Amino acid sequence: MTVRPPERPASGHPGLIILALAMGAFAIGTTEFAAMSLVPYFSRALGLSEPEAGHAISAYALGVVVGAPTIAVLGARLARRTLLIGLMGMFALGNGLSAMASSYHTLLLFRFLSGLPHGAYFGVAALVAASLVPANARAQSVAKVMTGLTVATIIGVPAANWLGQVIGWRSGFAIVAGLALLTMALVTLFAPHDHGGPRSSPLRELGALRRPQVLLTLLTGAIGFGGLFCVYTYVASTMIEVTRVSEAFVPLVLAVFGVGMTVGNLFWAWLADRRQNQAAIGAFLWSAIALGLFPLVAGNIWLLTLDILLIGFGGGLGTILQTRLMDVAGEAQALAAAAHHSAFNVANALGPWLGGLAIGAGYSLRVTGWIGAGLSLGGLAVFVLALALHRRQERLAPEGCPAPV
Repeated sequence: MTVRPPERPASGHPGLIILALAMGAFAIGTTEFAAMSLVPYFSRALGLSEPEAGHAISAYALGVVVGAPTIAVLGARLARRTLLIGLMGMFALGNGLSAMASSYHTLLLFRFLSGLPHGAYFGVAALVAASLVPANARAQSVAKVMTGLTVATIIGVPAANWLGQVIGWRSGFAIVAGLALLTMALVTLFAPHDHGGPRSSPLRELGALRRPQVLLTLLTGAIGFGGLFCVYTYVASTMIEVTRVSEAFVPLVLAVFGVGMTVGNLFWAWLADRRQNQAAIGAFLWSAIALGLFPLVAGNIWLLTLDILLIGFGGGLGTILQTRLMDVAGEAQALAAAAHHSAFNVANALGPWLGGLAIGAGYSLRVTGWIGAGLSLGGLAVFVLALALHRRQERLAPEGCPAPV
């Protein structure tokens, strides 16, 4: 597979640029994962069943799915710095409105609006981060931005969950709105000034969707990452109803998940810069095993906590697939990078939906682990298919010509 060379390095101090981008990832990670952990609280406050409350998670994910490709295409000619600031402004507004939602349907609407800028922000931020380093360090540079999201699962999510218990679930969304405003200030101060891509255009970006390897990589994430979301969405409920521990334990276990995800994100990125395909296969197998253990350990708080750490470690898969898309997307980098987060939020909708169906049908909350393991293996199967198709194309390509992607 031909590796796309990095863009001309951006001006400005790389560390400060990464810090600004990572703050936005922290804000997004806090709302994305905290909303899942707050399901028991806003379901009670709004008089909903937990599967119904889980629809708010799916509404946010649907916003990402719709917003990421749409904004990437329409904003193809905009300066990346301008686009990042605008996206964080939209994000602040959506979360501020979520904090004021007065009914189930308004909450669904505001969570959908909050999700619209999510994927485009991560896509643009990943491209900026990759432009700061040589090609053989892209995954680790992207991982540093994504560390904002994983640190959010250590600090932001447990804090939002704790505030949800003490003050009320609305405080979690209000905090995220404030973090988004802080990100706007940091990006304004530190992000490099640019003039957009002179060769970029909506039609050029849409060309990514004609590439089989792009579509298969997106499908890999859409299925394979659903397992993590299936378990994580209902982990607070599982701890309260199955493990039967005090609600005070929930933020601590969520922080353990975040530690696993942070370490895993950096480890898998390091491996991906050396052996990308092997890293992806390893991450899928790791996740399938860890998720498959969940139903077996859900009754014991110590074993459950250890397994949550292992599940979090498998979350570094996202950085691997993000850098793979940079390799196979050709000139349509913005759409492919943003669509990656659409795919992951298809997973964010798919996992909780399947888990909710099983729970609603009368199965124990433990069943989310089995569903999650199945989704991870499904993602692995699609990834192996993509590799096999590419190798076949390489064999059939004329000598001296690269295989089409």
